[in-house]
Amino acid sequence: MKKFSAGFVLGTLTTLSALAGSVFAFKKTVVDPIEEKEAQLEEHRRRALRKSRSAHQG
Repeated sequence: MKKFSAGFVLGTLTTLSALAGSVFAFKKTVVDPIEEKEAQLEEHRRRALRKSRSAHQG
């Protein structure tokens, strides 16, 4: 019974660590680039808005 419990705990920890690694890899390859692109587009919008306002000041 002791060997079964140790194997069960080890298997559970291995599965959870594999799941956590998969989630981390997904976040790094899919989510972060999307957020980075959105931040870049927002920065471009702000620059364009400032440029547009300063062009029509006088």
